[in-house]
Amino acid sequence: MSKWYIDSGPDSDVVVSSRVRLARNYAAYPFPQRSTKEDQENVIIDTCNALFAGQPELKESLTLVRLNDMTTIQKQVLVEKHLVSKELAESSLETCALISDDEQISIMINEEDHLRIQCLKAGMQVDTAFSLCNSLDDTISDRIDYAFIDKIGYLTSCPTNVGTGIRVSIMLHLPALTMTGYIRGFLESCGKLGLAVRGLYGENTEAHGNMFQLSNQITLGKSEKDIVESINSIGRQIIEQERLLRQELLNKNKNKFEDRIMRSYGILKYSRILTLEEALKRLSDIRLGINLGIIKDLSQMDVNEMILMIQPGSLQEYAGELLNAEKRDILRAEFVRNRIGNDKAV
Repeated sequence: MSKWYIDSGPDSDVVVSSRVRLARNYAAYPFPQRSTKEDQENVIIDTCNALFAGQPELKESLTLVRLNDMTTIQKQVLVEKHLVSKELAESSLETCALISDDEQISIMINEEDHLRIQCLKAGMQVDTAFSLCNSLDDTISDRIDYAFIDKIGYLTSCPTNVGTGIRVSIMLHLPALTMTGYIRGFLESCGKLGLAVRGLYGENTEAHGNMFQLSNQITLGKSEKDIVESINSIGRQIIEQERLLRQELLNKNKNKFEDRIMRSYGILKYSRILTLEEALKRLSDIRLGINLGIIKDLSQMDVNEMILMIQPGSLQEYAGELLNAEKRDILRAEFVRNRIGNDKAV
């Protein structure tokens, strides 16, 4: 089954992915950090029973992954794929995740909250991701009581999630906004609108490869639909602005612009050592070149997959062994060279 990150979604030239996450806790058990191992195990059992009773077909597509049974590299790969959080991977609790075959669904169990129901879609598909999340949420809530107060909403471990418990985010590729310097104004505007802008892997990460994650910060006092619509509205404005700037850059100095793209292509094609930071920077140029028709025989999906596969955990899983930073840089260069191949992309 095709994974979400190698699918082509709407507006995927700018929006790499859409994600909706719901934080929920069960009324019958203490929150994870105050619960016993028995409580944590019961939360896992109750979640599986509720989901599979309400949607029996999920038994065929969801796999229960127990984090404590995995190696450090296996857990790191899940983090790199955005299927689990770093906190879940590093937790000492009885943690697990229900992950779909296409990796569009990931239900984290016993992280900061009992449940983090997450749905990922390629491109600008916030509404679709929200509908899928809602369906899973309804199935569970029909059978298990959540920790909920009418005047407040859903109760969560972190105050910033109290209320709707929803986090809506889109991953944006914004090379033109970055090149022109308009990214500063974009970041300031988002802050004023109550939106957070982070790097590729969320909070406390940098925006390498011109990848920015835009998400809501406020979960209290707004409905889920209002929050979804807010991200949709801002997202469409960003898409339009980024596309206009890309075309302006190309029209302003076509030779200089194409030279930048093809230099990055040449570096990726012939390098023997590639740091992660440089690889992401060069792949950003390649992705831009594909979108503008400069590079023709590589696809966005090829680039998306390479961005994932050159991460430290995925590289080491590919190699089948632990690698130090130097060996990872050598293998990363080799992997990218092999994926780009011969002179087909020009």
